[in-house]
Amino acid sequence: MFRTLALTTTLLALTASTTLAEGLDEINPEVAKRLYNAEMLDPGQPIKPSKWRDFVAKNPPPWKIGYASSYAGNTWRAAVMDELQNKIVPEWKALGLVSEVVITQSNLNDSTQIQQMRQLVDQKVDAVIVCCSNPTALNASVKYAADKGVPVFSLTGYLTSEYSVNSSVNYQVAGYEIGKDMADQLGGKGKVLVVEGIPGTSGSDSQNRGVLAGLATAPGIEIAGSVAGMWTDQVAQGEVQKWLATNPGKLDGIVVQSAAEMGVLRAVQQSGRGDIPVAIGGELGALCYWRNNPDYIRNSYQVWPPADEIGLTWNIMMRTLQGQGPKIQSILVDPVKLTHDDLKAVMKEDCSVDTAEWLKVGADRWGGASSYLDDFFLRPADPKAFKPK
Repeated sequence: MFRTLALTTTLLALTASTTLAEGLDEINPEVAKRLYNAEMLDPGQPIKPSKWRDFVAKNPPPWKIGYASSYAGNTWRAAVMDELQNKIVPEWKALGLVSEVVITQSNLNDSTQIQQMRQLVDQKVDAVIVCCSNPTALNASVKYAADKGVPVFSLTGYLTSEYSVNSSVNYQVAGYEIGKDMADQLGGKGKVLVVEGIPGTSGSDSQNRGVLAGLATAPGIEIAGSVAGMWTDQVAQGEVQKWLATNPGKLDGIVVQSAAEMGVLRAVQQSGRGDIPVAIGGELGALCYWRNNPDYIRNSYQVWPPADEIGLTWNIMMRTLQGQGPKIQSILVDPVKLTHDDLKAVMKEDCSVDTAEWLKVGADRWGGASSYLDDFFLRPADPKAFKPK
């Protein structure tokens, strides 16, 4: 059904150095070459040996967890929260491994998120999850937590702190695939509008770097402009509407970072400028449009399915608290490619473009399979079977 992207990146990896850095030489060499290849990795992505290799939580379970979220205003964050509160927390409470999860929101204010992280540590949480943050602004708070024996886990993006444990797709690889696919769909020539996420965050900047590289594989592709969609449909719709109104010339395609593709689709439809192809990610409403217009685009790329993303970070956090010892600072996964036939297998024709829900690719396809994740730990074991000594 879904296809984990490996072919293109494997071919790219063939040009990379075969000498792996410390820590990376402990993981599957094929994964290291495919996802940690310097030519296809954000240069800011931390990949040194983890500071938590020999860590064991200072308290026995059940553990108290803090989640310092930076934003709650889009469908992606809502999907993460739904998975966390209605599936993950009840399941791990039933296992006797978690007592509670304390959640804060900082509304994209770094200073507020820093203060909230410190408050969570002072409230005696055993670990902190942060989401989609400025890669450097939180580092002092991460150190503050580490000094008190509290590891910080960066959900879907990285922090540059040596004490942060990061997990996500390789955004540069994912962006490259999306940009190249659009260039190929346009026959290698045309004008493309690029809709970024939240500039300044690692997830957005890494992905944008890949998108531009993918579009650049076709010399006939011209970047017509760039706007910030803020990973929010309403914001992206407004920004693209304004851009289209002030740029009446020819436009052949739009590459947008999910979660904003439904807003961009609506902006294009309201502009009356034809059926300009828009890159579609995991929003079910946008996928429904493609489900019923099969020639609209060629492929969709899953970059950060929210339920699977929080599931992966949670798995990594529980393993770390149990003393399994993460080998390296960042655990990366492959993007997942979706064809129209794949989509038809999971979405019916009577779907709705108005749904705010997201596609789930499944934990086993998003780094959660023990056959994949065990390799990133020094003492791997099933985290759900943990029994304190």
